[in-house]
Amino acid sequence: MPLLKGGTIEDETFLDLEDGASVPVGADVIVSWERLQREFETLARNSSNLGVHFPVTGDLDDLKPYLAKLNLITLGFAAYTDGRAYSLARVIRSQLGFTGELRATGDVLADQVAFMRQVGFDTFEIRSDRQPLDVWQRAATTMSATYQNSFVARQGFAPAEILNQRRSVDA
Repeated sequence: MPLLKGGTIEDETFLDLEDGASVPVGADVIVSWERLQREFETLARNSSNLGVHFPVTGDLDDLKPYLAKLNLITLGFAAYTDGRAYSLARVIRSQLGFTGELRATGDVLADQVAFMRQVGFDTFEIRSDRQPLDVWQRAATTMSATYQNSFVARQGFAPAEILNQRRSVDA
């Protein structure tokens, strides 16, 4: 599935492993939360970059011991109206200090990209069966207003002049 990342459309580079699948040495892998907890040492040792599908019903305190070794956390939206992943993303970035890739997956719409960026998502799984790729591409840069004054756009999503303008207003 294509991804919207850094304002551009990219191909997936991580292997999404089923729970029983072997881990190719040196690969970038995403595993389930359950598998990460069971096999963390092996996964951290054998993979180049490690990601996890963290459930929106999970306890973020349980995630803390793994953060230093994680390069990617995915949060799924069961429905575009489900806001739990928004709350988790905000806490993962602002309170837990995660600096790796934070990806929105599942029932994600291009219309939500600006709002999702505001809480810390920087990559979005694209379901092109719902909206064409050009809609996603425009979503990366068209909305420059924000409801949250403390928001600072992640590099690559908004033109520099908009970011600089916003920073001077927020100050």
